[in-house]
Amino acid sequence: MTQEELFKILVAHCKEYGFIFPSSEIYDGLGAVYDYGQLGSELKNNIKRYWWEAMTRLHENIVGIDSAIFMHPRIWEASGHVGAFNDPLIDNKDSKKRYRADVLIEDYIGKLEDKIAKDVEKGRKKFGESFNEEQFLATNPNVLRNQAKIDEVKKRMADALNANDLEALRQIIIDCEIVCPISGTKNWTDVRQFNLMFSTQLGSVSGDTNIIYLRPETAQGIFVNYLNVQKTGRMKIPFGIAQIGKAFRNEIVARQFIFRMREFEQMEMQFFIKPGTELDWFAKWKENRMAWHKALGMGDENYRFHDHDKLAHYANAATDIEFRFPFGFKELEGIHSRTDFDLGNHQKFSGKKIQYFDPELGENYVPYVVETSIGVDRMVLAVLSHSYKEEQLENGETRVVLGIPAPLAPVKVAVLPLVKKDGLPELAREIMDELKYDFNCQYDEKDSIGKRYRRQDAIGTPFCVTIDHDSLNDHCVTIRHRDTMEQQRVRIEDLHSIINKEVNLSNILKKLN
Repeated sequence: MTQEELFKILVAHCKEYGFIFPSSEIYDGLGAVYDYGQLGSELKNNIKRYWWEAMTRLHENIVGIDSAIFMHPRIWEASGHVGAFNDPLIDNKDSKKRYRADVLIEDYIGKLEDKIAKDVEKGRKKFGESFNEEQFLATNPNVLRNQAKIDEVKKRMADALNANDLEALRQIIIDCEIVCPISGTKNWTDVRQFNLMFSTQLGSVSGDTNIIYLRPETAQGIFVNYLNVQKTGRMKIPFGIAQIGKAFRNEIVARQFIFRMREFEQMEMQFFIKPGTELDWFAKWKENRMAWHKALGMGDENYRFHDHDKLAHYANAATDIEFRFPFGFKELEGIHSRTDFDLGNHQKFSGKKIQYFDPELGENYVPYVVETSIGVDRMVLAVLSHSYKEEQLENGETRVVLGIPAPLAPVKVAVLPLVKKDGLPELAREIMDELKYDFNCQYDEKDSIGKRYRRQDAIGTPFCVTIDHDSLNDHCVTIRHRDTMEQQRVRIEDLHSIINKEVNLSNILKKLN
């Protein structure tokens, strides 16, 4: 099964079991907009809780806020979004589809990287234990040829983007013979810039004076509240402000499910620091955020850093944490050193003094900022795509299981009476009533116990608790572990501690200290 086929199966699985639905589906849907179902909402909230507590609970100098989506339009002038928040877009004349020019080129580079990875795998199979990957990458003709292409195209793209040379971007697409994924042709238009913000009107009368924007990022809500938080919280530099909120971008989206959406949720933290220390803090937050991801146990090999070839107008350093999605390594989180661009511009545009008095230096200055920003939806997709497995069992059957990290699982425990009579449902309800205050539980009495186990495997439930006739006498139940399918007979009074030991969020938070 190819990765593309596996991804299609995952998408169908998400819909079938209530994780994610196409928005407005009964009206034939809305492009690049999705709704979270009952299980998807739980998973999403657990991810947000993990991020929030890692930021605000583990760091005494980081606090959280929740700013409004509607903001004064001058904010977006100060931030540079009105004048510079653009994507270079190109149309295929045959399919009538529009694409980001830089993404088309990045996908081309990704295919070359896949070729190198396949050559490495062939070499590993051919030479076995004596295989030297470093030497192979440095000497193999196919690898060297493809790496040279990658280096050349990357440099040309970086030069074109930095110079805002749209014709040069188009020429790269032509020279690399990149085809439209839909039509399969190379019949491209010129590259043009499109602003990505959604505009609307505020007030009873439409007009230019009433135009405001749906925020394209949550960061500006933090910046314009910097003084409020610093003064009311008596915060001393260095300190951070965290926020989780919706953002909106009118961008071209690839067919990659919830990887990129027009309405999405961000988890951002802006860390305010003394000028001149930003690169040290940038390095510290790179490592901190990578540790946060790896603590989930989804495979260290599935993460990598990717330094930006083109820096945003506000940054003097930037890198992405990329994750191995079914469609290749893609950005999961960004870390930026934003300098004093944002606070400095808001000071200029608002006419309000936005500075920090440093008692150690005895002077005022506009703080510098290091930002960490992760898309909640991308994180959901990373967890789901890594967790989905089809396993062959010893009896010849196949089971579908979502190996979601237990603290993030939507349902923590399923309570299953063996039969719907003889007092078993009543005892099962009693057990669930005790567990539901600390764990999200699901009660299920329909079908055979084997079918019920399979349903819980498919939604990623870490534990199933089965109540049988012996339970009425010995006050013991059978607890089944999702990953191993191991079954244990345990006392009812021990259930809480057994489950809590595996699903408590503190288990992964402790890895971060």
